[in-house]
This record gives sequence, C-alpha cells and structure tokens, in this order.
Amino acid sequence: MTVSLEVVETTVTARRPLDVAMSLQPLQRGKGDPCHRRTADGSIWRTSVQKSGPVTYRITQIDRHSVRCQAWGPGAHELSTGLGRLVGDHDDCADFAPDHPILVEAHRRFPHLRLGRTDRVMEALVPAILEQRVHGVAAFASWRRLVRKFGGPAPGPAPDGMRLPPTADVWRRVPSWEFHRANVDPSRSRTIVRCAQVADRLEKIVDLPREEANRRLMSIPGVGIWTAAEVSQRALGDPDALSVGDYHLAAVVGWSLLGKPLDDAEMVEYLAPLQPHRHRAVRLLEVSGQAVKPKFGPRTALVDHTWH
Repeated sequence: MTVSLEVVETTVTARRPLDVAMSLQPLQRGKGDPCHRRTADGSIWRTSVQKSGPVTYRITQIDRHSVRCQAWGPGAHELSTGLGRLVGDHDDCADFAPDHPILVEAHRRFPHLRLGRTDRVMEALVPAILEQRVHGVAAFASWRRLVRKFGGPAPGPAPDGMRLPPTADVWRRVPSWEFHRANVDPSRSRTIVRCAQVADRLEKIVDLPREEANRRLMSIPGVGIWTAAEVSQRALGDPDALSVGDYHLAAVVGWSLLGKPLDDAEMVEYLAPLQPHRHRAVRLLEVSGQAVKPKFGPRTALVDHTWH
C-alpha cells in the first residue's frame, strides 16, 4: 500500500439521521470484496476511480447526523465533493407513505435508511453483469478474482488486500480466457466488453432523467431491466428502481407482505401504489429483517463455467 499521499478530510452533517454503514452496504459485492472493507472500528473503506483519478476513502460515523471522510489519491477532492450524495443526504422520502403495517413499522424503526448514489456507472454495471443468472456466491468470487488481477493498487493507507476497480479501458482489454478462469461465461464477458467500449456515453447517464438513463443502459445488448435497475439503485440512488427479473425478489415481496408468492408481473402491480419508492420499500424489508421466503427445495446449484 502507498501511504505518502496527502489526505483530504471532509465532514457532512445531514439534515436527517443517517447510518453510513447501511447506506453503503449495497455497494459491497460479498465478503472479501477488494473494493470495500469494514474495519473493527466501524469505519468503511472503499476504493473508486473518479473522473479525476483513483481514490481510497475511509468514512466514519461521528453521530446520528454526521460522517467524516478521509480520502487519498488524485480523485480525493472529487470524491469528497460528492460525499453528501454518496451517503444519501440528498435522499428525500417525505412523500413515502406506505399503508402495509410491516412497511409502516419498518419505516418508523429505520428513519436513518438513506439511498446513496456513487455517480460511477461502470463500477455498478460490471458487478451487476457478473451477477446475471448465477448464484451470488459465484458472482462475488468472479468479481474478487478479476479485481485482484486487473485492479490497480489502492492509493493511501488502504487496508491490506484492497484494490481499485478496473477502469473501462482495462475491462476492454481483459482476455477472454481470463474471464473464463474467473468463471464468467462468454455471454456475460461479451456484455462487459461491449459496455466498456461505450463507457464514456454510459457514465453520462448520471445527468439524465431516470427513464432516459434506463433506456440508454438497456440499449446495450445483454443489459436488461434487472441490470439497469441494479445500476440505478447504486450509481443514481433511484428510490424506485425495482429489480424486476430477480430470481428471488418477487417471491420475497409476496411472502413478506402477503403470505404467498408473487411472480414479477404481480409484484409490479402490487407495488405500483408505492411509486416512486418501490426500491425503498424493498430496502426497508431487507434492513428490518422482515424479508422472508420459505425454503421448499434444494438450494440453487453453483455453476462452474471453467471446465467448458
């Protein structure tokens, strides 16, 4: 690790209570994510490549309303400028008015839930593509292997083992056999490369209206409604981005709120009154521990693409 860089320190005091660990948790891609680490003191360490360059940053909760960020690297000032958005200080839930008792209670118990936004599209898009149609455990393992091999060194005093997420230029040049060794099938690897080839255009969706941003994402072959929603949740902080097509989500929503499974179409219809806060409702189910789905059979098998 490199420790000689100047540190940029920033403090954000939010208008409403926030929980920085809860806000940033969706950015972590499994245990051992080389780009995300929570240390024993409760601090969250992350790496990113901003427009201005790479950055390592450490975010610490000071009190219910305040967080402190220490950042190192060429992208430190840019990251610090967007700290409020990252931790969700922009997030407005004033018109969120659920009527289901479970959601009402979850909203009451977790007033500090904030939906942050990173403004970094490729850093959300590549992991989402890796998670298409495979078990999360396998996708996280692929992410770890690829980042450790192709991600750059984290600037500043990053914890051991942390790496930068690969840039679009790097993703464009990853050989097909390296994707194969990381258990990524050709369909997903080709989608990653296609996205990397138009990364500059995709990064600009952070300034577009939500519908137009989703259309631009889904104009890329291999990027569908589920992947676009996963990106919108993280890069854009979209409170309404519902992950339609998720293997578990519709059933979880149904069992949690109605005591029976739903399919995607039924979930979309049932959650329609909660627009524009459908993703917020799902997050409240998750953080409150109220997301349930009975087990009726064997777990989904992990698929190994490396032997093909």
